[in-house]
Amino acid sequence: MDKLYVGIDVGSRSNAVYIMKPDGDKHSCFSVDNSLNGSKSLVKKIVSAMNSLSLTTILIGLEATGVYGNPLVYFLREDGHLSPYNKKIHVLNPKQVEKFKQSYSDLPKNDPVDAFVVADALRFGRINKEVYLGDYRYDALKNLTRARFFAVQNRTKEKQRFLNYLFVKHSSFTQEKVFSDTFGATALAVYQSFDSVDELAYMDLSELTSFIQKTGKNRFPNPEEVARSIQAAARGSYRLPKTVNDSVNQVLAISINSLRALDNQIKSLDKAIAEQLELIPSTLTSVSGIGPVFSAGIIAEIGDINRFPSHAALAKYAGLVWKERKSGTFEAQITRLIKSGNRFLKYYLCEAAFSLVRCEPEFKRFYGLKYREVNKFQHKRALALTARKFVRLVFRLLKDNRLYTPFEN
Repeated sequence: MDKLYVGIDVGSRSNAVYIMKPDGDKHSCFSVDNSLNGSKSLVKKIVSAMNSLSLTTILIGLEATGVYGNPLVYFLREDGHLSPYNKKIHVLNPKQVEKFKQSYSDLPKNDPVDAFVVADALRFGRINKEVYLGDYRYDALKNLTRARFFAVQNRTKEKQRFLNYLFVKHSSFTQEKVFSDTFGATALAVYQSFDSVDELAYMDLSELTSFIQKTGKNRFPNPEEVARSIQAAARGSYRLPKTVNDSVNQVLAISINSLRALDNQIKSLDKAIAEQLELIPSTLTSVSGIGPVFSAGIIAEIGDINRFPSHAALAKYAGLVWKERKSGTFEAQITRLIKSGNRFLKYYLCEAAFSLVRCEPEFKRFYGLKYREVNKFQHKRALALTARKFVRLVFRLLKDNRLYTPFEN
């Protein structure tokens, strides 16, 4: 069946387009704005090409470019002018396109050439499966769960930055673990309320004890002992020049505000995720330890489970498969996870698996078994294997649309 091939190189301002005839010859090459009007113009030219060549099938391809290509994909899917044709839309991995481009000699690097390469990759069949565009409720949920993913990543980075500066001001605090939670309300109040370690180290013990009781809301069983530990750590910390000390105080105060803002962001996203998840029937929350957030993160990335023929295909999509290192009779004992895969799905599967280790006896047993098998990278390896085991359970629960019972592990 003859097909028209349309390669699109997506940019933030404009999209370079190359329309290729079934035999590989050029039909047209042009640029349109990455906007509604530009996309309408693109569709008109595609329809004109289809009619002039008397074709019924069209393959449209573009590289994965983050947010810049998403509205275009939605438009191409929904626009009624393309409805009469057998239309398939493919989003190609940039690495895949680059490797295909290497088969040519001395091609320059520019947008029209990249659009040509995408079109030719479609013609040669060097493409992924047709892009999945299912129920838009999954996309809505994905927006929220991915935003949460980045908020959590930012919070982790901010915490590490905070700890670095905390060591500069209170070196002994981080070494001796004065507080069980370094980022608890009482700990943050201590960091913010005292300008120097000397002020903290030599203040009246009863006043510091009262401060601990007040900020800790009387939750400490022995606040005086905590106060003594704080003063001991303060006395053992380095003393800084005043100018340096003042700048560190400013950084710590800003970092604390950032952490509180990120915590509020995550709480708001968790609430929105739980509300959006109610619109999508799911059985994953029937698993102990898998709440709305983890369940939503997994479901949003999977979408319709029926697009995966097996749990192995789902695991590969998540990047939870290992490279094979084998030659003749030699087989490597240590292998690495593949670098490809959906990093968001992998993250939520691993987070959920770690929660299962704490809540489900079978997963706890399995994690412990895998942890003890090696003496390097124990946690990382055991968690990845546990997440892979969890994939089988996720696949079966979603495929059969049934609730979880422990003996199904």
